[in-house]
Amino acid sequence: MTAAEEQNAAHPRFAEALLELGLDDLPSQIRRFPDATRTAAEAAAAVGCELSQICKSLIFAADGVPVLVLMDGASRVDLELVRRELGAEKVTRARADLVRETTGYAIGGVPPFGHRTKTRVLADRSLLDHDIVWAAAGTPYTVFPMDPKTLIAHAGAALVDVREQSE
Repeated sequence: MTAAEEQNAAHPRFAEALLELGLDDLPSQIRRFPDATRTAAEAAAAVGCELSQICKSLIFAADGVPVLVLMDGASRVDLELVRRELGAEKVTRARADLVRETTGYAIGGVPPFGHRTKTRVLADRSLLDHDIVWAAAGTPYTVFPMDPKTLIAHAGAALVDVREQSE
């Protein structure tokens, strides 16, 4: 692997998904950092962007069925709003093993698309507040930039309002 390839190394499954989606130019935009970008705050600091420009990919269990929620990095997901949106009885944060089983990635590196299994995807409207957002590229050390409308479309997400409102 050349230095350039190492710099842009995405998770192999994610790199494959990009090719399948026709996003051949995206691998060259993936940025790899020496320190982890597991949290939105770590990613924003590494990239040098606003916290809200980070797109978090979070897995929840709605009546035991995995669902992916895409949320801006400065906000929290309101589980009650997700529950209502899905018409579910109960929504909980997914355990680490369910996240890996569903997506094929570890928490802290879950990208918004390119997962092992097809899941329902909700994207909070707050992502549209930016021209560019940054999301994980399959590892806790890699992120990529994309305009939010394109990211939401590739994720197959429904646009919703599930952000926790500050009081």
